[in-house]
Amino acid sequence: MKYKELLTLAEEARGRAYAPYSGFTVGAALLCGDGEVFIGCNIENASFTPTCCAERVALFSAVAAGKRDFSAIAVAGGKEGNSAPLCMPCGVCRQALSEFCPEVLPVILEGEDGDVCSFTLGELLPHKFSL
Repeated sequence: MKYKELLTLAEEARGRAYAPYSGFTVGAALLCGDGEVFIGCNIENASFTPTCCAERVALFSAVAAGKRDFSAIAVAGGKEGNSAPLCMPCGVCRQALSEFCPEVLPVILEGEDGDVCSFTLGELLPHKFSL
């Protein structure tokens, strides 16, 4: 699957987000090694702490389905329907991804100019927590 296609799936997932408090909607599409894609969207809660990010929704859905081999993740987000270039995963999501994904996992984002850009998970989380 091409990165642009994966980013399009993330943008579609963003349309399912529940963000009545912040208005910032995010979608994620996680590509498994076997080609299957799991999507996620952010789901807010009035008390904020139980809010779950799109990246973790996609990751946890994939893990719950028995997946452990991941090839890439795309993230698309923005406020009130507008795209925010370089909408990066938060620190919690980076740490959660590092539990199951290699440091070389491509994190696909929309760039400043609207083009597709990518970073590795290791670039975004150079010193992950581990036991």
